[in-house]
Amino acid sequence: MFDATTILAYKGKNKAVIGGDGQVTFGNSVLKGNATKIRRLHHGKILAGFAGSTADAFNLFDMFEEFLENKKGDILKSVVEFSKAWRKDKVLRRLEAMMIVLNNDHIFILTGNGDVVEPEDGEIASIGSGGNFAISAARALKKHAKMDEEELVKESLSIAADLCIYTNHNIKTLILEDDR
Repeated sequence: MFDATTILAYKGKNKAVIGGDGQVTFGNSVLKGNATKIRRLHHGKILAGFAGSTADAFNLFDMFEEFLENKKGDILKSVVEFSKAWRKDKVLRRLEAMMIVLNNDHIFILTGNGDVVEPEDGEIASIGSGGNFAISAARALKKHAKMDEEELVKESLSIAADLCIYTNHNIKTLILEDDR
């Protein structure tokens, strides 16, 4: 992992939720505390989050959106084609960056190395420097607490912010209701 941010996604029974903190760092300095690192894509049907350089995030979000449009919102086909293109791009593949994308059916972690990883449990994924703290908290809360999906994501990110110096408490979330 690299010193970046924390993004956590949870695909629950009723909702898909993604959350991220707002801290932007440069070396050992905080540049900004209220950045938005999560976004809705493809007519609001896909959620995405980014850990890495914020300037690169916009490019990668736009690039993934193009694949979603070309594949008519098919997230599975889009992540495979996007990862191939990301890996082949000589500049983009060198980024220390990762993305999480999800809808109500799938959740994926994407990297410039061409990785397309669907979590083993198919429900919870995290990236960024506080990712291991956030996913540990999310798994424990899912098992032992009665929380809805958004509460679980917010509380898990808050726990990560207490432990990771590259993660703050300015937490934002986006939600997809399950409309099946």
